[in-house]
Amino acid sequence: MEKYDFLIVGSGLFGSVFAHEATKSGSKCLIIEKRKHYAGNLYNENIDGINIHVYGPHIFHTNDEYIWKYVNQFVSFNRFTYSPIAIYKNEVYNLPFNMNTFNKLWGVRLPKEAMDIITKQKQESKISNPKNLEEQAISLVGIDIYEKLIKGYTEKQWGKKAVDLPNFIIKRLPVRFTYDNNYFNDQYQGIPNGGYNKLIEALIQNIEIKLNVDYFTDRQYWNSIATKIVYTGPIDQFYDYNFGKLEYRSLRFENERLEVNNFQGNAGVNYTDFDIPYTRIVEHKHFEFGNQPHTIITREYPMKWSNGSEPYYPINDNINNKIYSMYKKLADHEKNIIFGGRLAEYKYYDMHQIIASALKYFKQNI
Repeated sequence: MEKYDFLIVGSGLFGSVFAHEATKSGSKCLIIEKRKHYAGNLYNENIDGINIHVYGPHIFHTNDEYIWKYVNQFVSFNRFTYSPIAIYKNEVYNLPFNMNTFNKLWGVRLPKEAMDIITKQKQESKISNPKNLEEQAISLVGIDIYEKLIKGYTEKQWGKKAVDLPNFIIKRLPVRFTYDNNYFNDQYQGIPNGGYNKLIEALIQNIEIKLNVDYFTDRQYWNSIATKIVYTGPIDQFYDYNFGKLEYRSLRFENERLEVNNFQGNAGVNYTDFDIPYTRIVEHKHFEFGNQPHTIITREYPMKWSNGSEPYYPINDNINNKIYSMYKKLADHEKNIIFGGRLAEYKYYDMHQIIASALKYFKQNI
């Protein structure tokens, strides 16, 4: 029987980075992937010349120069800067909240004018001990920003009224008193030229990979052919849901091709009015400055997660975190299994954080 040093379960960013580094160090690796494609949620599907972010938009951003140089050795990045807008009852506002937003809301021009209005609204709310998300948000940014740009979007995203959501979901809200529409503060930002598939292809080049393979259909066999397992799937599934299932929010995507060269003028447009069922529309060609005569848009609908749907956002409330901590104790006692990534660690990760985590785990286990 062929023996591998590492069996990597999942071909997303964590698994691909780990496999690349292990192979480079001389280890023999096998990647198995239950989907029909590699790259996990980073996967792009090229439809009519436009790279579609199949599992939602991904914008690479980081302040870590080492991580930026790391990814650039595999693929070059374009100059894309994420500057989404929000639409509330046909009014257009810039995100994140900045002086352009405040000028549209109140007609103010100077930072002090905006600060004074926010401070006045916070004081008028008389909220000193926020008991739920609504009170937390108002205590941070006042009633106007909350009502138009937070309330409806958040209630759609979580499937609950803001007054029924815990206050810790919003620990802080980014407020800028500059005319800066760049959503991220990070120094480095962009999209891989040619899409994210190019990045994953470069990482797993010359590494054996098997698609359409579910680790759990013959777990004993897969465990037997490798010295160590790198597991990137749901940690509760790995332990047969012994302590119960961890909760997530999921998403449904609705794609549409339009025979216009530019539908909304921006890659991301959020819809913050609760009466509109989707949270945003993504126009994919803008990620790569496409000039095709047509366009493809995706409407994004939040939904409750259930078996068979994709787990996107971990619900890190007290109940779920307690369940995860019990699984984590089991995982910490495993000698030949490495748990890494968003699902295995029940944690929302940005891409640069996943890469850093994969590099850390590799160094600890080589």
